[in-house]
Amino acid sequence: MNDIQSNPSPSSYNSASISPALQDVDLSQRNTNNTYALSFEQSRHWQDVFWLAVFIVHLGGLGFVSVVLGLNRFMKNDRLNIDKYTYVILENHRGRTEDYWPLYAVAGGVGAFLGWTWLLLLGSQANHMMKVSVHLLTTYLAVISIFCFWAKQYFWGTAFAVGAFMQFLYVISVIDRLPFTMLVLQKAVKMTWSLPKVMSIACAFTLVMLLWMAVWSFGAAGVVASSMGDSGRWWLLVVLSVSLFWTGAVFCNTVHVIVSGIVFLVLVHGGQGTASMPPNSLMKSLRYAVTTSFGSICYGSLFTAAIRTLRWEIRGCRSKIGNNECLICFIDFLFHLVETLVRFFNKYAYVQIAVSGKSFNHSARDAWELFQSTGVEALVAYDCSGAVLLMGTLLGGLITGTGVGVWTWIRSSDRVLMLGSTSMLMGMILVGLAMVAVEGAVTALYICYALDPLLIHRWDVDFFNQMSEMLHQRLQHRSARGRQVLTRTTSIDLHIPN
Repeated sequence: MNDIQSNPSPSSYNSASISPALQDVDLSQRNTNNTYALSFEQSRHWQDVFWLAVFIVHLGGLGFVSVVLGLNRFMKNDRLNIDKYTYVILENHRGRTEDYWPLYAVAGGVGAFLGWTWLLLLGSQANHMMKVSVHLLTTYLAVISIFCFWAKQYFWGTAFAVGAFMQFLYVISVIDRLPFTMLVLQKAVKMTWSLPKVMSIACAFTLVMLLWMAVWSFGAAGVVASSMGDSGRWWLLVVLSVSLFWTGAVFCNTVHVIVSGIVFLVLVHGGQGTASMPPNSLMKSLRYAVTTSFGSICYGSLFTAAIRTLRWEIRGCRSKIGNNECLICFIDFLFHLVETLVRFFNKYAYVQIAVSGKSFNHSARDAWELFQSTGVEALVAYDCSGAVLLMGTLLGGLITGTGVGVWTWIRSSDRVLMLGSTSMLMGMILVGLAMVAVEGAVTALYICYALDPLLIHRWDVDFFNQMSEMLHQRLQHRSARGRQVLTRTTSIDLHIPN
């Protein structure tokens, strides 16, 4: 039982002023900090090379396929004589790539605009922007559902209605966590905006992603314009969408590694301009991220997002569960299964990858063991910053998808779902590239707090005090929950006949 574990006394973290124990600073923690700082300067070995090769081969293959599919319908029907291979699933409709490619260009432009706007507004109105993303997403899903029913798209209307309802239930279940979450996000934004060169990295990766999307959307437009039936087009679009999702996740996590690594170094060394700060740290972090550590990023991008989402959902169910013993056992089984996966796939691995250049699984395991040994995992589990940032990403994707969908409906109503859904994915990725800069700072803050709370105290005393107080409360809550579980288990054992 993960809830019943030996955690350090919260008194060492919970103090309005630093206790004598923290003032003296444990020597092992200082040695750990120095080790991380020195490892950033050491030569690195290539990690997870297999997944790097898979990603590069996939990128080259999908790029080639996208160009072929787009050219086949560009300015001329069946330019490359591909239709003879798809005659079984042909239909009468024929189109041109240039009929749909401009719509994808609009999706890319809207997504990039929304992402950059988020970055600008987060710097001045972080709290308001996060609240908007949390509450507006539910409303937006409900409105889209109404329009789908009005257009007699009953399946999608039901899907968006269920999505709005689930989003509403999730917000209600975590409403008490939002004040602390907003505090963490505000501090992460403060740290990110104090590093303008880091922000420029996020913008640069957005431009690179737009260039890749130009190639990807050329192929997607060719698929939409092809003479294949709907089933054939949908299958090809699903393959292209999975490829774009993985590529977008890799780009986002590359930015995550760069941002979290720089934030970590700034906190460890006491500021960006200190003499102990490694020279050219940003360029070194960028070089490591796109060379020796890129394989680890490709590997982690395959699984981390899905496992994080599953963990949020199970934790939400677990916190609201009743007294049904069978349901409790089933949810606990799923909980422990997901917690085991989280040990090897968690976003905090990216900080370790950035600073020490370890493999993904090694980094994820080290980060999780650090959290559990210090008790900070209780604070990480309570925080919803990742979910709030995901809501902003989903909202940006929905705005992009519905905007393109409305324009498509005016021009060609039978292609609305194809163009709308793929444009939504493009919007999510581009907005996510902006959001991940903040998420990278959040992960670095937690890693630094677990390694040495004085690192946070030196940076922001008020934030240190608030984190320490919340950690004290969460550890007390876990202890109380552990006693309840133990009491319930003992009660069951007493009623089982020998």
